[in-house]
Amino acid sequence: MIGCLIGEVLALEAPTVLLNVNGVGYEIDTPLTTFCQLQKGQKITLWTHLAVREDAQLLYGFLEAQEKTIFRTLLKVNGVGPKMALGILSTLSVELLIHTVEHEDINTLIKVPGVGKKTAERLMIELRDRFKAMSNEVSSSNSTMTQIQFTGNSAVAEAEAALQSLGYKPAEAQKLINAVKGDFTEASDIIRAALKSMNK
Repeated sequence: MIGCLIGEVLALEAPTVLLNVNGVGYEIDTPLTTFCQLQKGQKITLWTHLAVREDAQLLYGFLEAQEKTIFRTLLKVNGVGPKMALGILSTLSVELLIHTVEHEDINTLIKVPGVGKKTAERLMIELRDRFKAMSNEVSSSNSTMTQIQFTGNSAVAEAEAALQSLGYKPAEAQKLINAVKGDFTEASDIIRAALKSMNK
């Protein structure tokens, strides 16, 4: 099992990071909370989860070890796969997710792409006890997203692609981005504003 990788960011294409580790390039899918803090050339440590399928071996990475723990906890819920788990962690911070489960706030959970009412109810039931043990360890501070360097596509196109990769339908992603894009020029800022607007 690959527990973590330490290397240099070679390329960023939301939500995938290409990480150079001693000359080997690893493609790692990340939640947008992690992705939006990365820059090309940056040396980082990613806490990783390796998913082995019949047709592929996929790596998922997180800047914070706690996010990896939450990701693995989500995968234990019936009906939740890696894509949905990434979508949840991209839309809701760890703090907000735990708060949402503790207060049985289904309306917040169903804002995540692919999470319907039944799935939200299942998440509430299965995560409640697991999160009680974690809640005291969660820091109340919010991480600050730094600017990232995108190549090829415009910031708006890159932001839309990032949301679509997490399960948003093209029309939904475009609507979210169009509502906030006029106020920002960096893709990371557009993504953050779009996700924040969902939680109001």
